[in-house]
Amino acid sequence: MKAVVMAGGEGTRLRPMTASMPKPLLPVANRPIMEHVLRLLKRHGLTETVVTVQFLASLVKNYFGDGEELGMDLTYAHEEKPLGTAGSVKNAEDALKNDSFLVISGDALTDFDLTELIRYHRERGALVTVCLTRVPNPLEFGITIVDEDGRVDRFLEKPTWGQVFSDTVNTGIYVMEPEVFDYVEPDIPVDWSGDVFPRLMKEGKPVFGYVAEGYWEDVGTHESYVKAQADVLEGKVDVEIDGFEISPGVWIAEGAEVHPDAKLRGPLYIGDYAKIEAGAEIREHTVIGSNVVVKSDAFLHKAVVHDNVYIGPQTNLRGCVVGKNTDVMRAARIEDGAVIGDECLVGEESIVQGNVRVYPFKTVEAGAFVNTSVIWEARGQANLFGARGVSGILNVEITPELAVRLASAYATTLKKGSTVTTARDHSRGARALKRAVISALQASAIDVRDLENVPLPVARQQTARGSAGGVMIRTTPGVPDSVDIMFFDERGADLSQAGQRKLDRVYARQEYRRAFPGEIGDLRFPASVFDAYTGSVLRAVDITGVAESGLKIVVDAANGSAGLVLPSLLGRLGVDALTINPGLDEARPTETAEARRAGLVRLGEIVASARAAFGVRFDPVGERLALVDERGRIIEDQRALLVMLDLIAAERRSGRVALPVTTTRIAEQVAAYHGTQVEWTTTSPDDLTRVAHKESSVFGGDGQGAFIVPEFSSVFDATAAFTRLIALVARTQLSLSQIDARIPRAHVLRRDVATPWAIKGLVMRRVVEAAGDRTIDTTDGVRVVEPDGRWILVLPDPAEAVTHLWAEGPDDAAAQELLDHWSGVVDSADR
Repeated sequence: MKAVVMAGGEGTRLRPMTASMPKPLLPVANRPIMEHVLRLLKRHGLTETVVTVQFLASLVKNYFGDGEELGMDLTYAHEEKPLGTAGSVKNAEDALKNDSFLVISGDALTDFDLTELIRYHRERGALVTVCLTRVPNPLEFGITIVDEDGRVDRFLEKPTWGQVFSDTVNTGIYVMEPEVFDYVEPDIPVDWSGDVFPRLMKEGKPVFGYVAEGYWEDVGTHESYVKAQADVLEGKVDVEIDGFEISPGVWIAEGAEVHPDAKLRGPLYIGDYAKIEAGAEIREHTVIGSNVVVKSDAFLHKAVVHDNVYIGPQTNLRGCVVGKNTDVMRAARIEDGAVIGDECLVGEESIVQGNVRVYPFKTVEAGAFVNTSVIWEARGQANLFGARGVSGILNVEITPELAVRLASAYATTLKKGSTVTTARDHSRGARALKRAVISALQASAIDVRDLENVPLPVARQQTARGSAGGVMIRTTPGVPDSVDIMFFDERGADLSQAGQRKLDRVYARQEYRRAFPGEIGDLRFPASVFDAYTGSVLRAVDITGVAESGLKIVVDAANGSAGLVLPSLLGRLGVDALTINPGLDEARPTETAEARRAGLVRLGEIVASARAAFGVRFDPVGERLALVDERGRIIEDQRALLVMLDLIAAERRSGRVALPVTTTRIAEQVAAYHGTQVEWTTTSPDDLTRVAHKESSVFGGDGQGAFIVPEFSSVFDATAAFTRLIALVARTQLSLSQIDARIPRAHVLRRDVATPWAIKGLVMRRVVEAAGDRTIDTTDGVRVVEPDGRWILVLPDPAEAVTHLWAEGPDDAAAQELLDHWSGVVDSADR
């Protein structure tokens, strides 16, 4: 006997899950519903099966193929238009006309004894046998009455409670004889229970009903879909579950990695090659698909998570469904009954209320509170570039595929035959992505100079030596799971806003240039990179007096790439230097704020005990510098900026200093005292380096440990800043604590306020209106200056749904008062 599996329905009640996936492919315990059906058929000897398909038919065909992997023989009957339950089977008549056949739905979960059903059909000599079952709520099904001989006496499709006369319903499973096709007209919609069966009964044909024992669930609603998952885990339905039951009800599939400190409370299922981190809590009736990552401190209860989903740290998912390839970011919350479609992004700290539907390919902004379904989305494509280039979680947001497309787009903005310099930090992720970038560049007719693992300033300096641009891949500072893909211009500086927009346009249109075979780019590995770099630094920076000073300093390389440059530099400077943590640590390509602080504390202890003049600590890629004075006290980043400014301005006595508008106005006092002038810039590194590149510039810094030494280059460079600091201290013969003591104290506070994208413009208008007749500076965002000199800066974030606020006053209390007031102005725009 052959079987027919009906797999053509659209499953409209299950949207958005079925917006991009046919209902039969929806996973139950990480296996498509239809696969459970096919395995049931095979178990009862029904290996020759015709599958009727219509909606998203190619996806069903591609998944199951000819059935060989299941040990079955599958063929397909395609409907050009919906033909109803009978019409779709009629469409497969040629394959079924020679023998009895069984019809079953591809989207109902059951373990009925089909062998007994077929035996019953044959014993009764039936033309049609309808498989029936008893349910507590028959409203959504066709009610069926049978007489004492088992003949069907009456049908009623989807009754009201006033029409309910039985709890015995039609399951949509039938055994039929080929003669039934005589009662189905071709190429028009025809339904079995609504059209064909009443006619057969009227003519007295043998239509029997068989009341089956066992499990049956028509997976037609979100509630029944979640219930089916729970029933499988509870063992209420006899289906095969892939994996190993490591404890009662806890199923772990092949290759899954569950940390011993993760909390599991079954019954639950974790799919193949999923990764559950320490501190995550997975509770009963949760199903986690293949290749899912669940980060630390995430909480999942009765959640169904499809394949390739990223569940960020501190997230909370209860009774929801999350579609495949979706990213749920840090501290997001998805409530009971909510459904997130395929390939969505749920932003940090957002909340999706219960029963909300988010359709595929949508973005829920960071901090958003979503209480209505997201079907359409007004917001356009997000900007590729953030403050650190193109950033995201490795192999979640930043994949090798993305790296190839980005590099291809970048190459397309350059002339064929141009040279691009590539580099990376010492992480494995950066190494893998750089290889993808190099391949894409070469395939786009670009020659590549690969520096391999070098400090970021070295990559910038080498890029400026004849390359059309550069690409540096590093671990995001302070975020070990993320990477930054940084693009440089011909000066080694970050791409300008115009350059970023150009790359963005090419990437969005996917209009990538491809090289002909004879145009494939060359790949070279330059030699003596570090010697060339340190030689350039020492030639550009005035180091008069260093060798004679007898300075003793402590240098912490933080196990990063800065340690590759220091031996050559320190040897040629001729200072007495103690270097700590010089070796590369591949497992720690970046450091958290806590680790950085602990490293500075340790550095301070060594400086004080060694009686050194000062201590410096490089960041892992050699771009930023932290200072410790001779007493071992940490000089905070904003304070270090003022110390460096004071030293440089005191020696130069003229020129311009480039500083972002977020810097304390104490900087103006320091600069003016020594005859220099501050030129305020936006917070963009590109703008800061542009101003620092001007001929009259003597210094630049961002207040976060990054310094610009214009006589060497116009980009952030910790090694050049370190060299200049040694020389300045040697010549002034003042300690860092003495310089710090003569600079007034600053009182700048910062706060971030979640702001939906849709109201960012309204926020800024409200700020301008609230400013009234106060002085306004719009260099970057809106800076409002009070008559007494206090100021507040309100700046929308270009990449996240956040507004940043900085406030400065004569003391912390005054700055806090200003911050509270203007935070209220920003918040009021969302009411």
